Parts: sequence; C-alpha cells; structure tokens
Amino acid sequence: MELDLLTAVSPIDGRYRTKAGTLAEYFSEYALIKYRVQVEIEYFITLCELPLPQLKCFDHARFESLRDIYRNFSEADAQRIKEIESVTNHDVKAVEYFIKEQFDKLGGLEKYKEFIHFGLTSQDINNTSVPLSIKEALEKEYYPQIQKLIDQLASYAEEWKDIPMLAKTHGQPASPTRLGKEIMVFVYRLRRQLDILKSCAITAKFGGATGNYNAHHVAYPEFDWRAFGNKFVSEKLGLEREEYTTQISNYDNLGAIFDAMKRINTIMIDMNRDFWQYISMEYFKQKIKAGEVGSSAMPHKVNPIDFENAEGNLGVANAIFEHLSSKLPVSRLQRDLTDSTVLRNIGVPFGHTIIAIQSSLKGLGKLLLNEHKIYEDLDNCWSVVAEAIQTILRREAYPNPYEALKALTRTNQAINESSIKNFIETLEVSEDIKKELRAITPHNYTGI
Repeated sequence: MELDLLTAVSPIDGRYRTKAGTLAEYFSEYALIKYRVQVEIEYFITLCELPLPQLKCFDHARFESLRDIYRNFSEADAQRIKEIESVTNHDVKAVEYFIKEQFDKLGGLEKYKEFIHFGLTSQDINNTSVPLSIKEALEKEYYPQIQKLIDQLASYAEEWKDIPMLAKTHGQPASPTRLGKEIMVFVYRLRRQLDILKSCAITAKFGGATGNYNAHHVAYPEFDWRAFGNKFVSEKLGLEREEYTTQISNYDNLGAIFDAMKRINTIMIDMNRDFWQYISMEYFKQKIKAGEVGSSAMPHKVNPIDFENAEGNLGVANAIFEHLSSKLPVSRLQRDLTDSTVLRNIGVPFGHTIIAIQSSLKGLGKLLLNEHKIYEDLDNCWSVVAEAIQTILRREAYPNPYEALKALTRTNQAINESSIKNFIETLEVSEDIKKELRAITPHNYTGI
C-alpha cells in the first residue's frame, strides 16, 4: 500500500493528520535530517569563527550560502541523504557526506570539507538536533495552542463568575460554589504548570565521543573546547550545554519537560471529565450541527465526544511521556542504543496532546449554559446551608450546634426551605441572629 491518510498505521498521520500534521516540521524523519544538517552547518561556521588555523582563510561572506543548505532543505535533499544512508548504514554519517556534496556544488570549498563533523560523534548531532526540535515545537505549536485553551477557560470563568452552583464532593451535595470559580481552578492549575514547563532548561550534549572533547583536544590543545561548546550550543542553537556527559545526553532535562507536559495533560484530563459530567447533569447543553449524528441507533443523542476524544488522546500521550521520562535517563555505562529508537517517538505524545487540546477547544466551543438546571439543583438542596447555620451558632457559643444540624439534615427525609426556616425558629437565639440565619440560601452561600 502507498502511505496516505487511509493506510497510515498511526492515527496521528492518518485520521488526525489535519489536527497534528504541522508537527511533521519538527518530528518527522525529514525534520530530524534537516535539524542534523542545520547543526552540522552551524558547527562548521563556528569553527571558522574560532578560527581553527586551517579555517582562517574561509570567506565569512559565504556563511549565508552555507546556511541556505538547511534553510532551503527539501524532501529531495532528505531523500538523497536516505540514499547515502542505504550505503553507509549510518544516518549521521550520511548527513556529513551530503554536506560534502553540497560543498562541491558551491565550489572552491574542497580543502575545508574535512572540517565538517570535525571531532564529533553522531550523538553530538542527535543530542542537539532533537532538543532543538522540541524547543521549536514547544514555541511554535504547543505553547500557542495550550494558551488558547487557557484563554478560553479564563473567558468562561469571567463570564460565569456570578452563577451559583451546587458543589459535589464524594459525589454528594456540598457547600455551594460558583461555576466561574470552578473553571478558574483549571485556569490557575494550567497556568502554574505551564510556567514550570517553560522554566525547564532545554539542554544538549556536545562533547565528542565520550563527552571529554578527546579528539578536539588532541588536535588543538590550545583551545578551550568546553567554552567553545558552551558558546556554540547557546548562541547558535539557543540551548544549554550539559557540562558532564557520557557519549549521550543525560536526558534528565528532557525528562523534566516530559513530566511537566504530563502534569498539564493530567489537569486537562480532569477538566475534560468535569465538563463531561456537567453535560451529563444537564448544566450544559451542546450546540447542534446540521447533518451530524450522535448515535447510529438513537437519533436524539448529542454526545460529548470531543471531551471523550481529548481524554483518550491525553491518556495515550501520558503513557508515552511516562516511558520517555523514565527510560531516557538510564543507559548502560557510557551509552547503549536504546535511547536512539525511543527518541524517534517524541512526536507521538506531542501529536496526541495537540489533538487533545484541539478536541477540548472544540468541546468548549459547543457549550450552551443551562442556567435553569443549575438553579434547580441548587434550589432543591437546602441542606447545604446547614454548614453556614452551625458555624454562626458556634460563633454565638450556642450549645452543640453541629450535632443539632446533623440531627436535622443527616436523614433520608427531604430538607427544603421550609424545614430549614422552621428549624431556625426553634433556636434560642436573638431575633437579629435569626434574621441573619434566614437570609442564608443555597444561592448566596457561595463564599468569596
């Protein structure tokens, strides 16, 4: 079969390609190859700027033409590298040979070609390319979309800030709250965890075969290669170099990023389940789109499928984020190859997360507030004012107020406005206190 939306094994590249397809710019095989080319070119340029003695005569005016190799990188270029790889059986070496071919095409660069990939191991390229792809995917794709979700929730929190609502703890009626405040809880949580994610350092390994700059130092002992690496990784790639490594990155900071994204996803799971529940309770209805079908058998149904889709995708994403964050920092001695195959799956949890954010936004966009049902549920649960009454009685040193209210409300009998007000009249307190108690209703006992 030819690969297309119908034959793709992964739903990210098939059914949900329209939602997550932009991530191909960061996590596809083409993207990884392009990032490798970029790192190799920028490394060569930085060696010229040092300069190494043999590169002193390199014309700096040609730097932009070198950068055009990755700026104008095409799928045909990536395919050429794959052709070379079919011979070398080594993906990074194939990139080096491709760049040498490009030097030949540019002309006059023959004597400089051996300084492409000079002193490096493949992980100096991979462990800079992958963090760079993550950095750009976060900045250009993830952050804007998660911020859009937060902004939508914040807008609803403001719009519905004055709507009293029956709270449920343990699934049972509890002290009233406000709808807007409950949504604001998710805004607060997402903002806090997003700040933590943004504070995570995005680091790269760059230090030669086993992290000691052995080849660099033996060839040019007069240079401070650690300072060179720090400057290259920081200024050319916008990353932070890991000072002490084996052949590969420590991956601790990538683990922190994945854990932070997992926490954000967990909050979104909680949010989607709550909105699903509110729809089930009829606190929200959903906009109906002409032509859509909710059930193949039951014509009346309008299912909360967007919240369900989001929850499912977030679960898949978190399972993979969990594996990435726990597996990548563990490697035998100076390295094994398990990190290499695992790293190729980073785009998968990103993809499921992006799909989930968009599904969440779609679900939120369908909501129609059913204020009548929210009011009705609250009005049918006068027992929730018992806390308020007994607290005021405590303030007034009334004997055993908790027990008195417990005897009134902890029964299987219906507690309504009348029974609460009748109880107030039996209390041996001043008229002013009774007036204060009578003023409390499920609709105004919502705190601050």
